[in-house]
This record gives sequence, C-alpha cells and structure tokens, in this order.
Amino acid sequence: MSTPEAPLLRAESSVREYRGAYAAHRHAHAQVLVGLHGTLMLQVDGRNAFVDAACALVIPAGCSHGYLAPSAAEVLVVDCAGGAALDRVRRFAPPPQWARAGRLPSAEAVLASLPGSAPRQARRTLDIVKVTRAIDAAVHRDWTIDELAALCHFSPQRFRARFAELAGMPPSIYVRQRRLDAAQAQLRAGVPLETVALQVGYASASALCFALRRDRGVGARSLRGN
Repeated sequence: MSTPEAPLLRAESSVREYRGAYAAHRHAHAQVLVGLHGTLMLQVDGRNAFVDAACALVIPAGCSHGYLAPSAAEVLVVDCAGGAALDRVRRFAPPPQWARAGRLPSAEAVLASLPGSAPRQARRTLDIVKVTRAIDAAVHRDWTIDELAALCHFSPQRFRARFAELAGMPPSIYVRQRRLDAAQAQLRAGVPLETVALQVGYASASALCFALRRDRGVGARSLRGN
C-alpha cells in the first residue's frame, strides 16, 4: 500500500533531468512543467503531449501521466496546490521575459503567469539533440538549411523558425558555434592551429583565428597556452 503524499503548504520548484521511460503515476498536487533543454514526451490521461524549450505544460492534481525522454531532457518542475488555472491539461508558451532575464523563474512567477498565458497549439517535435549530434559528427561540413531540415523531416522554412525558437539562434549561427566549440577543445588539447581549422570547416588558420576573436573574444595562442 503506497504512503499518502503530504499536502503541499507552498509551491516548490526544482530542475529535473529525465532520460528514458517513466511509468505512469499521479500526484495529489498539480504540476507545471517548463521545458529547458531537450524534449520530454508525455502521456497525460491517455493523451499525448510534450514539453520543450518553447512549450510548457499544466498537469492537474490526480491526472495520470508517464514520461519518455529519448535523449536527456531538462525540465523546471513546479509542484503546487490546485487552482483555477491548474484544473485542466494545457500547453502554454513561456513568457519571453523568462528567457530575457537569463535566470530561471521562481515557482511564484510561473504560477502568476498562468492566467494570462497564451495557449500553445499541438506541433510536431523537432529533435534538436539529433541535429546537434549530426553537426558534431561532421563539423567540417558546409551544412545547409535544407540538409538540416531533412534530418527532422521538416520543410526548410518551418525548420528555420522552429529551430530558432528552441535554440535561441538561427541554425547557421548554431552550426558556427558548434564549430568554434570543437575548435577550442582541440586547440586546448594541443592540436596544431592549421589542422584544427581544416577539421572544423575553416579554409585557413587565419579565418579560424578571426572567427574566434569575433565570436568568443579569444585568440588561438591563448587557448593553446591554457
């Protein structure tokens, strides 16, 4: 026989990482899930749903829900007593000021945003982890929007908009940042500059040096010296 949950005296928030499948269960309290990184798939009272970096979800008290995270998913979870804005399952768009603030909203801020939050209609998920792995596996490649969109079976236009919504930047800039991440790691490991430039898709060592100074404010020599 399971132990009854203690009633919540106040709203509590925590960042949780999910990976793999989680059996369906239910709580005596409501939850608000705010996606941070990755995609968390859910089945809530027999209906499919998901949360990601552009989508949050209300799970009412007593509602059966199970999780599936094909890749690691990070979610801000707010546990709270029920209320008028927490009495039905619904997706909503996180307020843009949360991202601009550069820090996670408090439990109180999440709950205060619910009454006026815009509903988020059902959309296809975009596996940003899959895209990142493909880029990293061929970081030297001159990736096009068409090629990246094809990985997720999206049209180029829809992929560009959806990717920017999730990653916070256009796909072309994301590819460049992954290249520079790889370049910095290799330079710190002592790989020659000319070799690194070719391995991460730059035509010359000077082109890579320029990109590092422009985007990261660092020089290749300082990286190799660390």
